[in-house]
Amino acid sequence: MTAPDGILVVGAAILHEGRVLAARRTTPPEAAGAWEFPGGKVEPGEDAATAVVREVREELGCGVAVTGRLAGSQPVKPGYTLEVVTAVLVDGEPVPHEHDAVRWLAADELDAVRWLAPDVPFLAELRVLLDDAEEAAG
Repeated sequence: MTAPDGILVVGAAILHEGRVLAARRTTPPEAAGAWEFPGGKVEPGEDAATAVVREVREELGCGVAVTGRLAGSQPVKPGYTLEVVTAVLVDGEPVPHEHDAVRWLAADELDAVRWLAPDVPFLAELRVLLDDAEEAAG
């Protein structure tokens, strides 16, 4: 699937027990050490949900189900646009294969890591979702 200006990249805000999963990049050098929503490029013939399920399985070795979408999109680099979907774990536990660490973050911990710039605009809506989940649970 292509975005209006080229390739669509989809990230997964994986929600579990009032937290979201962040993954720390190792490459490319300018992104190493920064945190992101796991995911990747949507391949020809795929929709965003199918791509996220495939990418999370490849990157983290676990299964997810897409439950929604965060508003908006962000440029990643020329020709690439990021969208973020919400998802829940359906099997396994996330184990980083392409990242060097993963971390579950509550709403009040989202600012504790250095996010990649394209992911940052999605944090405000995500914070509201996590706060709502905490209130519902508690």
